[in-house]
Amino acid sequence: MSESFEGGCSCGAVRFKLTSRPMFTHCCHCLDCQKQSGGAFAINALIETPRIEMLVGEPKRVEMPSPSGRGHDAYRCETCQVALWSDYGRRPYLRFVRVSTLDQPHAIEPDVHIFTRSKVPWVKLPDGARAFEVFYDMKQEWPAESMARREAASRG
Repeated sequence: MSESFEGGCSCGAVRFKLTSRPMFTHCCHCLDCQKQSGGAFAINALIETPRIEMLVGEPKRVEMPSPSGRGHDAYRCETCQVALWSDYGRRPYLRFVRVSTLDQPHAIEPDVHIFTRSKVPWVKLPDGARAFEVFYDMKQEWPAESMARREAASRG
């Protein structure tokens, strides 16, 4: 499927386009995502870095601590400071795009809900949602096509 999705920060200084659908999308309920987003969860679309086309401006990388200790780089607009995407674990080939920064943020639904052990108690997950207390086995959950894309991206 060759869909594309445009998005950007609040002030318009940074605009980008995802040149395809993401490989997989997380709705993360961890405390770190809650703190960073100021909300009950963050929805992150995992996509290969080259599939993010910059249309206007360039986000600034901000190093942040992470509970895993592997590092977390958030890419933010220098003007309004909106986080557009992250690199968890310092994997330059992969980005976790904040779905809320897309012009049509509801066009991409989560494939899984992760870290539900720290889910806000009043948030109800949709019936039939794939949900995990912490994380999941990628080989069981990801479609074969997405696994192949991720493998190809990791090899460069």
